[in-house]
Amino acid sequence: MNGDVLEFEKPILQLEKKIEELEDFSKNSDIDLSKEINKLQDRLEKAKKDIFGNLSPWQRVQLARHPKRPYTLDYIQMLTSEFIELHGDGVFGDDKAMITGLAKLNGQRVVLIGHQKGRNTKENIMRNFGSAHPEGYRKAIRIMKLAEKYNLPIVVFIDTPGAYPGIGAEERGQANSIANNLREMTQLKVPIIIFIIGEGGSGGALGIGLGDKIYGLENSYYSVISPEGCAAILWRDRNNASDAAEVLKLTSQDLLELKIIDGIVKEPLGGAHKNPEEAMRSIKKIINRDLIELNKLPSNVLIKKRYEKFRKIGEFIENPYDFEEGKEE
Repeated sequence: MNGDVLEFEKPILQLEKKIEELEDFSKNSDIDLSKEINKLQDRLEKAKKDIFGNLSPWQRVQLARHPKRPYTLDYIQMLTSEFIELHGDGVFGDDKAMITGLAKLNGQRVVLIGHQKGRNTKENIMRNFGSAHPEGYRKAIRIMKLAEKYNLPIVVFIDTPGAYPGIGAEERGQANSIANNLREMTQLKVPIIIFIIGEGGSGGALGIGLGDKIYGLENSYYSVISPEGCAAILWRDRNNASDAAEVLKLTSQDLLELKIIDGIVKEPLGGAHKNPEEAMRSIKKIINRDLIELNKLPSNVLIKKRYEKFRKIGEFIENPYDFEEGKEE
């Protein structure tokens, strides 16, 4: 069985293999199997709609981590032209888990920032599996300040299991660099549009995640902790990750309901990796629409609205207990 196939996708793979076998047999013989093939194709389409239309939170987490899912550089290549990558934080070094640069999108110059994972072991080691060090976050805010200086909008792609938690990262000020980014991003005078394209893990995601508009791809997640980490704390067993994913309310559908994100980017059936160009077109449409709106706002209004947006997250109304006369709580 293909190692890239998730457990819940196996019925789909089995039908696809059966169709392929019948098509090969039909080509190499004089037997017409078109009716049988058509029936199987109908079953396949129904199976895809049934499975991907009823995904659990844990299954969406698995899709968010799919190794064939488009990463930041994939979207940059598909969305933009004339991309120039910028390196270094001006203090320690360059972090290859964080991509920053300039590009043109529909003729408009923009700044692009995002986490980057690798496609194989060698690349993942180089990219640190998408977990940035402090120098990655310092690089990101340095380039954001550059965008502000030249009045360029910022587009961010979030895809990380979390900021790197190693000793070296802590020694170089991991928490401080993320906190500094949050403070600085609240005051940036240019539009910031954010897309959670895969994993949105903890402070590692939030460190570049404070913006005017935030969108989650349909099969992405955004959470204060990974399901495995949560399960290890609450159940003392990482095998309860599926239960943790349920209670964490980490899917884009949950986040939209809680007003943490502004919208959901619909993915092709089966996930963004099945048709990256379709996912790219949806993202590009949103960027073009939002930039028209956000570019019209004076910087003081932009900052005020951004502040109000994040102050409202987590708001709730508690109804006072309606005591009846003579009735104790």
